[in-house]
Amino acid sequence: MAEIKVDPVDNHTMVIPETEISAQKPHRTLRVASLDIFRGLTVALMILVDDAGGEWPMIGHAPWHGCNLADFVMPFFLFIVGMAIPLALKRIPSKGKGVKKVVFRTLKLLFWGLLLQGGFSHAPDKLTYGVDMQMIRFCGILQRIAFAYLVVALAEIFLKDAQSNDIAAGYCSVFRLYCWHWLLGACILILYLAMLYGIYVPDWQFAVHDKESADYGRVFTVDCNVRGKLNPPCNAVGYIDREILGINHIYLKPAWRRAKACTENSPYEGPFKNDAPSWCHAPFEPEGILSSISAVLSTIIGVHFGHVLVHLKGHSKRLKQWIMMGFALLILGILLHFTHAIPLNKQLYTFSYVCVTSGAAALVFSAIYILADIWGLKYMFVPLKWIGMNAMLVYVMAAEGIFAGFINGWYYEDPHNTLVGFSLELNRL
Repeated sequence: MAEIKVDPVDNHTMVIPETEISAQKPHRTLRVASLDIFRGLTVALMILVDDAGGEWPMIGHAPWHGCNLADFVMPFFLFIVGMAIPLALKRIPSKGKGVKKVVFRTLKLLFWGLLLQGGFSHAPDKLTYGVDMQMIRFCGILQRIAFAYLVVALAEIFLKDAQSNDIAAGYCSVFRLYCWHWLLGACILILYLAMLYGIYVPDWQFAVHDKESADYGRVFTVDCNVRGKLNPPCNAVGYIDREILGINHIYLKPAWRRAKACTENSPYEGPFKNDAPSWCHAPFEPEGILSSISAVLSTIIGVHFGHVLVHLKGHSKRLKQWIMMGFALLILGILLHFTHAIPLNKQLYTFSYVCVTSGAAALVFSAIYILADIWGLKYMFVPLKWIGMNAMLVYVMAAEGIFAGFINGWYYEDPHNTLVGFSLELNRL
């Protein structure tokens, strides 16, 4: 486990001139602390919502439409992966070596994704291991990151020409310099929207495979026969996953189980209503195929912010680009949601969701950049920086429940008198 470290893709070093940071020598190579801190913040946020989201559903994933705290974790991961790509690949001597590096990292992410979210360690508290290949989950967080990273990193390698590090100061200069990247993003968006609204979804059946469910083995039928719907049972995202991955290989406990239509305890988990729709019992893959295509947009936006970091040399120039684009994305996404044009939805990874979460990532990163890299207040973020520099190690420990087990392993007099137990009592009050 000790060998699991962040790849060289996260080695965020660049030359910061003396005019930007006082008392530093020209051409000294420094690590961009805000990148590590932002990544560490995202991992810490993931641990928080995974361990506390069940008790505080207001921070857990939204059951369907909407956006809670937990729904920012995935796009924040993709955003910071995108930001790191220009820094990691700018010194690669040849395209061949760049491709080799990208493919190796992608395979490593896929390996850990299948191992952790495929179900190998499906009950770590009971020391139960092994994978039923008939029920293995193919998709997951690391698999989505691997796919987005592969697509965008290869675009960075093959779509950019030989360029100078210094470009014109105009706001659109970076956009013009990497116009092919944005054309790729436009093509991805068009493909996603065309499939989301154009694919016909027929009726479908499923059997309940969750052995903890009282309906285990029962067969349900879902009536659809529609096109262009974004409701839980009849959307194109779920249909594509069922047809390609197979219904036995997708997530068994989607967030929609906490919807008002399914349980009286909504937004908490609880027994289903007697008249709950059949789809409440169904599996759904929140990191599926079509939604992962849309998720690439979050990484492309992150790459743009990385290009700004590489090409623009003044703090004020960088912040102007980041903050203006962050607010523009945030406002666009909110408008799309509240005008009911495209609702915010993490499960479907809608375009409004891309805009809101990427805009939020831009503004949060800008704030960290000001505090850590401009004002030099890095000591405030030492724990987050360490987590960010050892992101894969921390992720694996969190996914295996090691952190939760450690925190809950300290008690006073009685095993129930733990920090977690105390916080749950406060929540009930």
